[in-house]
Amino acid sequence: MLLQGKTALITGAARGIGSALAEGLAIAGADIVVAELPGQEDKKSEVKKIIELAGRRCEFVEIDVTNKSSVEAAIADATNKMGKIDILVNNAGILIPSLLTDIDEDNWDKHFNVNSKGVLFCTQAVLPQMRMRKAGRIINIASLAARQGIPTEGHYAATKATVVTQTKVFAQEIGNEGITVNAICPGIILTEMAMNKLGTQKEVEKWAEATSLKRLGNPSDVAGAAVFFASDLASYVTGQSLNVCGG
Repeated sequence: MLLQGKTALITGAARGIGSALAEGLAIAGADIVVAELPGQEDKKSEVKKIIELAGRRCEFVEIDVTNKSSVEAAIADATNKMGKIDILVNNAGILIPSLLTDIDEDNWDKHFNVNSKGVLFCTQAVLPQMRMRKAGRIINIASLAARQGIPTEGHYAATKATVVTQTKVFAQEIGNEGITVNAICPGIILTEMAMNKLGTQKEVEKWAEATSLKRLGNPSDVAGAAVFFASDLASYVTGQSLNVCGG
């Protein structure tokens, strides 16, 4: 129970990596706030059931990470419901594949607004209470794509490279206030988004063969890194971006 007595707010936690992060942090002892867009009631209900089976409390807040007012209202709502936010996990993200030669301005802006600006807004909104307590953990979900360009994902990779840079700079700017900021860079994780991109079992097998462990990741594989960064085990770790990619 490394996170006993802590509250974690996770954006985009109703599905995929986000729901696995919620489960992993709950099993480690944290109460969970699921911050999501309106809708997806079935998926939210599933996440709540999993968290409560772990013996932890689960609350929901509505959030649009691209809208500063929505983010501030969601953080205030979550704080009112739970009393505090100890851990922020910036997980919300989108990927709509496109060649850079073909991408339009709207698609480019949409990815930066969700994947990069969302991290900025959520971090800014939660900082006042963390600064007041001189304690906090911020975990950003970046991507292995941030390390290298991938055809049809250049815009996505650029947003995630921005997240890695935000992680490093935020860590330097607020480290003296007892707050750590780290990032996780997942490789190919078998979420609905990844399966839509891969398309076929043959593609899954091809990319699995490219890893040292000869398999692609499950969403739960990301949770261990998040628990580490959120816990006191990582009290002297900040500004880091950890690949979770099976080698």
